[in-house]
Amino acid sequence: MTFADGVWHQIFSFQDYGELLALVRNSLVAGAALGLVGGLAGVFVMMRDLPFAVHGISELSFAGASAALLLGTDIVAGSILGSLLAAGTIGILGARARDRNSVIGIIMPFGLGLGVLFLALYKGRAANKFGLLTGQIVAVDTPQMAWLLGTSAVVVSALAVMWRPLSFASADPDVAEARGVPVRTLSFAFMLVLGLSVALSVQVVGALLVLSLVVTPAAAAARVTASPVLLPALSVLFAVLAIEGGILLALGGSIPISPYVTTVSFTIYVVCRLVERQKTKARRKLTPCHS
Repeated sequence: MTFADGVWHQIFSFQDYGELLALVRNSLVAGAALGLVGGLAGVFVMMRDLPFAVHGISELSFAGASAALLLGTDIVAGSILGSLLAAGTIGILGARARDRNSVIGIIMPFGLGLGVLFLALYKGRAANKFGLLTGQIVAVDTPQMAWLLGTSAVVVSALAVMWRPLSFASADPDVAEARGVPVRTLSFAFMLVLGLSVALSVQVVGALLVLSLVVTPAAAAARVTASPVLLPALSVLFAVLAIEGGILLALGGSIPISPYVTTVSFTIYVVCRLVERQKTKARRKLTPCHS
């Protein structure tokens, strides 16, 4: 076997694929739920210009999961607690964009440093450490499944309740506040919901690549539509395709799931950019020139 063949076999291997597929039923169900959460939350992340906040929250989520791993408690619960602490801090201290970015810039290295400290103290399997950074959804067990599905239901329910006023507040906060919409309360509530969404997404692609699940699908959808109905629908579709495609591609290989998820997500974004370019060219051809 040549070097190229060996690398290819590590990345893509479909030997005994049918038997392996039966082992990831929980992962596929959890992936669909997380795609729904990431796709819906991502719409408001883009509207409110919060991609940097997603990355900041993921670092504290990583720290919480690392602490849970060290203490021998539930990793998903630790990840959620870390995310909520980060999201709450950003929501309270970062009301304005400039303040928010400063707070995030402080939280990110602190969270990453704590996470590295906890992992250095942990003496268990190295795979568990690596999984927090690169994702490990292929190994979802029943307790994790309950956490993931339960938290996903909370996030989706919260977004459903606040969707219309949050859309108004995100599009024009000054006018929304003048009309009695509780803009600050909604902003803080969404940060907590975003914290839960990030904690769940960290379970898929790890703390370092969470943007590919919470940001990229919504950014791709925004390239091809501005419809308030079609945009979230496409965002969810793209997120689910990225997760499920990543799981199915990673199943036979021997490397973590995150490169597959991020590659599928990025490919969808590139395709949407190309579609947007073609639509722009078509509109220009149809627009009459005025002398």
